[in-house]
Amino acid sequence: MTKPILVIKFGSASITHKNGELDEVVMVDIARQVAAIHADHHIVLVSSGAVAAGKKFVKNYSGTITERKAAAAVGNPILLNKYAQFFAPYGISIAQSLCERQHFSNRDQFLQLKKTYEDLWANNIIPIANENDVVSNLELKFSDNDELATLIAVGFGASVLLFSTSVPGVLDAEGLVVKEMPVIDKDELALANKEKSALGLGGMVSKLTFARLATRMGIKVVIFGIRTTDGILQAIEGKTGTLCHPQKCSIPARKKWLASGSLVTGSLQADSGACKALQNGHSLLAVGVKAINTKFESGEVFEIVDENNLSVAVARARVSSDEIWIDVKTQKLIIAHADDIVLL
Repeated sequence: MTKPILVIKFGSASITHKNGELDEVVMVDIARQVAAIHADHHIVLVSSGAVAAGKKFVKNYSGTITERKAAAAVGNPILLNKYAQFFAPYGISIAQSLCERQHFSNRDQFLQLKKTYEDLWANNIIPIANENDVVSNLELKFSDNDELATLIAVGFGASVLLFSTSVPGVLDAEGLVVKEMPVIDKDELALANKEKSALGLGGMVSKLTFARLATRMGIKVVIFGIRTTDGILQAIEGKTGTLCHPQKCSIPARKKWLASGSLVTGSLQADSGACKALQNGHSLLAVGVKAINTKFESGEVFEIVDENNLSVAVARARVSSDEIWIDVKTQKLIIAHADDIVLL
């Protein structure tokens, strides 16, 4: 791929009015700005708004799972038709990409998805991704489209990930925009307003959580206000919103997929000695395990948290959690080999 990959995520609150109707003024401006940078980037748009656009067609809509699926089924073509209409004046075609969690947790399916996007880019087509709400299994759903955008960005090796919001960026205690975040840790996560928008599933907590993952995978992230003049163009340059700096990252593509795309099924807590050993590139041994938080099977991916319950790594298990016994006989049992551990 000769062009840098750019992923832009638009939430429901970004592209709809409070009543749920699509905000065509905003969508027209999105098309204008994206068209201006299209020639220089391979672009993926991750757009919410299908449920919001379709729910008025569902009688007595109350937000149940089946009603959301029905609303999405109606709203998806409405949403895509609007994007197609607004990109047409620029000679840009768009494609719909309805994704499910399994497309990322299964590496073969993920690689097929990546190849499809590469073919679309080769034909100057912009894929617009959204979760396939109509058929997605409740237990295997993306947490929200912030996660979907991050999985695409990390898995495809994007250089920049933009999160558009209905506010101008991450706000501090005084309500001022935090211009930049060299790192995202617990202090930065504490800034997030835990209130969710009326239209979307996510919020600033979600955006900062996934921005933390993306930046640790070497991706520049900007959280910005969609109604800022030339917001997309300014955000790419880091001139508006909150710029989250990319961290140095040299891990191979497979490990990036393991850290982001693989489906985490379990969790364990490691002691300080084990966490330090992981930082130094060692395997995880049973002797360093303090507690099993959520069970997992051999071959599954699990999360490793430290003594403060902060996530430090993900790993592919060599043994099931039921085989981990903290005693003399199994102290040197390898729970996960260094080659299958990704630090977060």
